[in-house]
Amino acid sequence: MTIRVERVVSVPAPPERVWEFIVDPEKRARPISVVVDFELKDGDGRKATWQIKLPIPVINRTITIETEDVERDPPRYVKFTGRSKVMRVVGEHELEPTEEGTRLTNRFTVEGRVPGVERFFKRNLETEFDNLEDAIFEDLGLRP
Repeated sequence: MTIRVERVVSVPAPPERVWEFIVDPEKRARPISVVVDFELKDGDGRKATWQIKLPIPVINRTITIETEDVERDPPRYVKFTGRSKVMRVVGEHELEPTEEGTRLTNRFTVEGRVPGVERFFKRNLETEFDNLEDAIFEDLGLRP
């Protein structure tokens, strides 16, 4: 089973400022509640290793996910993939200029390889989007 979720948010800042957040692997990883650690793997910020902890009974350890930006079109679009033994993740962030700032479309696809992974993300991806949105607004100085 594969879970796909999309969220659109209006950000009152130009696409270039939102882009700075979205392509920073550290800023993209920190708001995700299950990410317990991460390490940058290259100088240009395209590759990172995430350590995640899923509250699923059959997984009683930290999971390593190798992430990589596979497509970048600054400041319009970035797509990243993440691979591990328990799941595959594809994330896409599309930025469109608006009169008020930026329309940011976030899409995530999670394909579980272990029972319970899809169910966890089906229940929690909306909250993870909330966390990401809060982090973007805080980073841009738009929320206290």
